[in-house]
Amino acid sequence: MTFGFRMTAIAAAVAAMVAAPVAAQEMTLKLGHLANEDNSWHKASVKFGEELSALTDGRIAVEVFPNESLGKEIDLINGMQLGTVDMTITGESLQNWAPMAALLAVPYAFQTIEDMDAFAAGPVGDDIKAQIVDKVQIRPIAYFARGARDLTSNRAITTPADLNGLKMRVPNVPLFVDVWKALGANPGPMAFSEVFTSLQNGTIEAQENPLALIRSASFYEVQSHVNLTDHVRSWIYLTIAETTWAKLSDADKDAVMEAAKRAQAYERELFEQSLADDRAFLESQGMTFVDVDAAAFQAAAKDAVLANVNDEIKPIVEELFAQ
Repeated sequence: MTFGFRMTAIAAAVAAMVAAPVAAQEMTLKLGHLANEDNSWHKASVKFGEELSALTDGRIAVEVFPNESLGKEIDLINGMQLGTVDMTITGESLQNWAPMAALLAVPYAFQTIEDMDAFAAGPVGDDIKAQIVDKVQIRPIAYFARGARDLTSNRAITTPADLNGLKMRVPNVPLFVDVWKALGANPGPMAFSEVFTSLQNGTIEAQENPLALIRSASFYEVQSHVNLTDHVRSWIYLTIAETTWAKLSDADKDAVMEAAKRAQAYERELFEQSLADDRAFLESQGMTFVDVDAAAFQAAAKDAVLANVNDEIKPIVEELFAQ
């Protein structure tokens, strides 16, 4: 009796396990981006996938492709429009389709990261996202901060007057060239790969980039000062293709947005820690951090910025400068 009872119980348990619904993977989202595996954007992308899998009981998985291994930024956007890619991380490049996306990286638009957050999460930020959905057919679901761009040099620079013809490298972006000319420097476009050697041999005297790039490019070996101009504060979106979004149930859309919210919070933690770590490292290598007269820089840059932005966003930029 005892043996028979035990066998019956075991059989019943096995039957229950077989009958119990087991969540099967139903969808795998391909998320490609340009950053490497150590970058906070990549880590946040992985976090997004983990959270989404947990929220959907494993029904939706996310496969992350860093280092442009799934394609360059514009290729990924095109792929999302064609339905061959599900997700990417992208920013002001979207202005090729949606003019308001230019607001993601306007020099001297935001004095603090809190100002940028309020703008990105506010009514105008909503308008930017809506235009991206309409014009590009991809949907921003979260945003990640980017390190403010700062000026490195071999002397302290606290006001625009201190620039006085300073030979410096800028990216090949007309807005950047015109702004630094207006500030009094002598800017010139140059490939990033040439900057270290050009600083080393004196072809240029300065360059501007976020702290993370100043560190990773070893500019501390050829520059002594980081002047905290913070001239560009910007953000970048985690996005999903509208064709992919349309395939999701309302419950799964909610899960995607919740996972994105958690990934955004996680990325901000990593971002803030990286800023502190990068500054500590650069100071340990002998670099001096210099506070600047931010209001003077902003005032000197204003006309050049307004001359370079399109008519659709110019009133918004004028309002940002007036604050």
